[in-house]
This record gives sequence, structure tokens and C-alpha cells, in this order.
Amino acid sequence: MASLAPAPTSGYRGRLAPSPTGYLHVGHARTFWTAWLRAREAGGTLIMRMEDLDPDRSKAIYAEAALDDLRWLGIRWLEGPDKGGPFAPYVQSKRYSIYLAAWRKLLRNGWLYPCRCSRKDLESALGAPHESSQPGGQVNDKIEPLDDEPIYPGTCRQNLWRAPQLPGPTASDIETPDGINWRFHVRDGEVVEFYDQNLGPQRYVAGEDFGDFVVWRRDGVPSYQLACAVDDATMGITEVVRGADLLKSTARQILIHRALGYTPPAWYHCKLVVDHNGRRLAKRHDSLSLRSMRQRGLTPMNILAAELPVEG
Repeated sequence: MASLAPAPTSGYRGRLAPSPTGYLHVGHARTFWTAWLRAREAGGTLIMRMEDLDPDRSKAIYAEAALDDLRWLGIRWLEGPDKGGPFAPYVQSKRYSIYLAAWRKLLRNGWLYPCRCSRKDLESALGAPHESSQPGGQVNDKIEPLDDEPIYPGTCRQNLWRAPQLPGPTASDIETPDGINWRFHVRDGEVVEFYDQNLGPQRYVAGEDFGDFVVWRRDGVPSYQLACAVDDATMGITEVVRGADLLKSTARQILIHRALGYTPPAWYHCKLVVDHNGRRLAKRHDSLSLRSMRQRGLTPMNILAAELPVEG
């Protein structure tokens, strides 16, 4: 197993990005192990970023457990909340000013509009889609991505600022997003294509595979899509390794990268660890949390190499 993070010999930059909303499970372990291996094989740098935007579910105990469990697995990183680094802070809840600057740029360039639809329409926009309550998974190698938002019907699209002569406040008059939900306006029919280093060519069509998506909520918190894209760009991430349930989120984030003038990273989506019904694991599978398995005496090699039974 790993002991020390090797000194980088290339410009590769990968990342680990746990959400501290529960204990990590075997699926997380295998994905994060893949991220560590790819960074090591590339002679690059691996960073740790804690994605703790959800104020209701993120807990310090889970953040500490994630760091501890990943160290126990043998995974090491060179930058992170416990180590510092040139792109600090490495905790999303402390990066508000960075997200705010990105929001302002998107707004003033005509990509955003205020949305007054119900909270029910927006309730899942905060967290990563793989943290939602939807069942998604994969069966017989068929990936069934989680869609964190239904396709938006465009109810509030008329609020999009298109020209300075429109009556009322202009985009330049608005300094903060607080108090309003903000959506990213997808250009219907725009094709988002990317090559996944593990799963091959991917293709999504804006307006068909996903609609206008939330980038900021009225309670003052940026969405997963915005924060993730901005962090990957500003931290210099060259390859994102994560679960296949986030393929559609990758398409959304590529649109954000384009709108902000960023160069998107490369992508590597891991097949999901699923239960006997073909459903992805979730943090509610307490018996397969790393913490629980450690307490039962399993070793890192047991977790990373063995086919573990999943309790229904």
C-alpha cells in the first residue's frame, strides 16, 4: 500500500473530492483509489478538496472520517485542507468569493437568469447528483446516470438579460445572487461531446438530455455544478476521476467551462459499485461504509480487490 505521496514529475493534476455528508463506502474507496493510481502513474499531483457546500448535511465528523479512511487505504495527496497548498482554501465552504466572481461573470455575459420556481424544483441542485436520493446505477454494464434536475420547461427564461436597453435593473447593477435562484441558460441544440478515458466517446444535447440548470440558490449557496467546474479550473485540475453517475453533470460543467473561458480537464468516469439489484451504493449502506468495514477487521486489500457482498 502507499505510504508517502511521491514528488510530482509531470504537470498532471488530479483530485479527490469527497462530500462530508456521511461515511465513505466501498464505491468511494475504489473510485478514489483509481484517482490516486492515475495520478501516481502520470507522475502528477493529487489534491484533496472537501465539497462541503450543503450546510444542512455536511458535518465535521464526516470530513475528518473521510481524511482518516482514505489515509488508512494508503491514499496520499500533496495539497488539501490538512496540508495547504498554492490553491487554498481546499474546502468549498471557504471559497465563496471565488464562486461569486464566476457568478458575476456568467451573469454579465448573458448566461444566467433569475428563477422563481418552487423549492421542490430546486431541492436537489445543491449536492452532487450521486448524493441524491435517486436510485440510479448500472445493470449489465449499462450506465444509468443520475439526473439531478428534471429538464426545466423554461418558465422563467423571459428573465434572461439580453440587452442593456431592457427596463429595470441590468446585470451590471446586481452584485450578489442572494435571495434569488439563478439558472444557467443552455443553448438548445448545443452538442456537448467529450472522450471519456474509461468509457469512450460521450455525447449530450442541451435542451434534450438536460435543461437550464441551477447555479445558485436563493439561500446564498452555489450549486454543485458551478462550484465543481470553477474549482477544477482554478485549481488547475487536468483530469477528473469520478463515478459514471456524473456523466451528465460533466456535460453541464463543460458548458460552464466554455462560458467562463476555461479549458475543461480530461475525464475518467469509473463504473459504479452496485448491489445485487444493480443499484448503486449510497451512504445509507452503513454495512459497507469504510468505517464499518475497518471495525470488522477488513484490510484495505480486502476492500479494493475483493467482491464484497452487499446487503439489501
